Amino acid sequence: MNRLVLSLLVENNPGVLSRVAGLFSRRGYGIDSLSVGKTNQPGISRMTVVAVGDEQILSQIQKQLGKLVEVLEIFPLDPADSVYRELVMIKVEADEAQRASIVSIVDIFRARIIDVAPTSLIIEVTGDASKIEGLLAMLDGFNVTEIVRTGLSGMKRGLSHVDK
Repeated sequence: MNRLVLSLLVENNPGVLSRVAGLFSRRGYGIDSLSVGKTNQPGISRMTVVAVGDEQILSQIQKQLGKLVEVLEIFPLDPADSVYRELVMIKVEADEAQRASIVSIVDIFRARIIDVAPTSLIIEVTGDASKIEGLLAMLDGFNVTEIVRTGLSGMKRGLSHVDK
């Protein structure tokens, strides 16, 4: 299976997210990740959509997205010339004896502890998939009680036509 990461410039109107997601569900395509936010241009949002499939399915996804009226531009983000990041928050059960071990793991991955409670810590990590999966693997011996992931966001490297 191949992975396709698309950056979409879309009109910032009610229902656009629903129409994009609906396109995937109607055709039986899966969405691995979907993130959306406003851009520096009023009325325009950027969506980062990640899908997995064979070449034919991924090509069809791109063509179908291009037919949606609210989709202004589509930019495939090739891993060779793009930067991908994801934000993850991880809640870990931690008593006093475990805190030092967890803090050292967090430091190794250049993550941050953003909340401390009597019996838990919340860790924030931003990075690519390998960094996040590495941190989660190191925390495997601890009781991870909750994980929240934002989904992948990406940009082309350097100055290019995607920098709108």
